[in-house]
Amino acid sequence: MKKRTLLATVALTALLAACGKNEPAAPTAAAPDAAPAPVVATKLVVGLDDNFPPMGFRDEKNELVGFDIDMANEVAKRANIEVEFKPIDWNAKEAELLGKRVDALWNGLTILEARKEKILFSDPYMVNKQIIIVKAGSPIKGKADMAGKVVGAQEGSSAVTAMEKETELHKQFKETKLFGDNIAALMDLETGRLDVVVVDEVVGRYLVNKKPDNYTVLSEDFGTEDYGVGFRKDDEATRNKVNDVLTEMKKDGKAAEIAQKWFGADVIKH
Repeated sequence: MKKRTLLATVALTALLAACGKNEPAAPTAAAPDAAPAPVVATKLVVGLDDNFPPMGFRDEKNELVGFDIDMANEVAKRANIEVEFKPIDWNAKEAELLGKRVDALWNGLTILEARKEKILFSDPYMVNKQIIIVKAGSPIKGKADMAGKVVGAQEGSSAVTAMEKETELHKQFKETKLFGDNIAALMDLETGRLDVVVVDEVVGRYLVNKKPDNYTVLSEDFGTEDYGVGFRKDDEATRNKVNDVLTEMKKDGKAAEIAQKWFGADVIKH
């Protein structure tokens, strides 16, 4: 190679190298922000019907007591979560939960497929039936005898759903009267304004046992169901924590102990 050509080549190479040093580095794609890890709530506002014995109700001192109250308090203690109980209109329970006015529904809440569309449920912790109560001495002996009769139930309860599932029988009722609570329904039954009351077994038997001579529980029922704790769909971390503690309480006997206190039997679903 000629000397002049060699010098030109070296100069060109140096020029290109110098230009390359001044070019900005190609931008790198920004890493996407990681989704925040699910967090277990430090406080749980529990929505309940405060006139639903023995699950949740007010005693003679006007304090909230009951089976679900004891269960929720024990879970909160073990999970290191502060718990607050907030009485709500049970008929508006889903709106209260989804509107974030409460964080959980824990008061004899039946796990239903329709409810699963909006509510994230815990594992079942109790099995329940929808029983049929009539006044002592009533000629009504079974479901077929309910045709042409006035039937009462709590508004927004799974008793209403259970009856409506038996479409043909439900059509034959003279009237279905809905009440704010089961105590009012049973009072109307006792005074003759109702012929039948359909109610959760755990509640119905508790109330009937207070006046055993006034009522009769029929042998037929409107089916069995599971109770669970309801959470918002985006609160899976808290639901999972509650599940873990409920499982622990079932295994170590604490859940059965609470059940014995309120029902005289282990009604826990293991």
